[in-house]
Amino acid sequence: MKENGSELLQGAIVDASVDASANATVDARKYKRGSIRDNNLEKILDAAHDEFVLQGYSGASIQAIADRAGLPKANIHYYFKRKTNLYVAVLDNILSLWNDYLDEIDVDDDPAEVLDNLIRSKVAFSYSNPKASKLFAMEIIQGAPHLKDYLRNELRPWVRSKMKVLDTWIAQGKMAAIDPVYLIFLIWSSTQHYADFDTQVLTVMNRAEYEQEMIDDIASFLSGVILRGIGLEPPARKERKIN
Repeated sequence: MKENGSELLQGAIVDASVDASANATVDARKYKRGSIRDNNLEKILDAAHDEFVLQGYSGASIQAIADRAGLPKANIHYYFKRKTNLYVAVLDNILSLWNDYLDEIDVDDDPAEVLDNLIRSKVAFSYSNPKASKLFAMEIIQGAPHLKDYLRNELRPWVRSKMKVLDTWIAQGKMAAIDPVYLIFLIWSSTQHYADFDTQVLTVMNRAEYEQEMIDDIASFLSGVILRGIGLEPPARKERKIN
């Protein structure tokens, strides 16, 4: 999955659509997710997150992203030849963080531990990165114009690989016989809800913002409801502090 995700970003730094005859010295740098050490690149991706969430893909501009990052526009183009490349880089970084939670699961693992960790990690991510969740939601709501290939060629096979593990657990009698895909969708949607609809949640609950106790309660509630619904008991654990 990680290698496939990197393939998605091969055009993030190098604009593959540029005609080689017109630009014989195409920059050969590659953006590598998870190994961002350049401070300017971090600033650019963070600023792009905010600008794309606030303005959408069409309304966001490279100049506005540069202004938000406090960098010259030329610095943006040093890393990303086109706005599309930057947008895909931001989306891929979000997806890699989400999917990494299940990348290493194995049939010998305890399903209750795995799913509880997944739910808590996704709630924590939605709490600490609400803009990322909203940006992905906006892309999907609009028909995934920039992610259709990813959804078909990478996410679909990834989900099928996780289905095999879940099906094995079901066959071994470790959990109830449910549809694994529906379970994955349920976990994705329920954990991301608190980021995508934070205004609704906080207004109804008369809160100004999410607090640690509330995040812990949300994670425990979702884990309990989802795991017990598939015949598992949530593992006893102390709540982890989310920084």
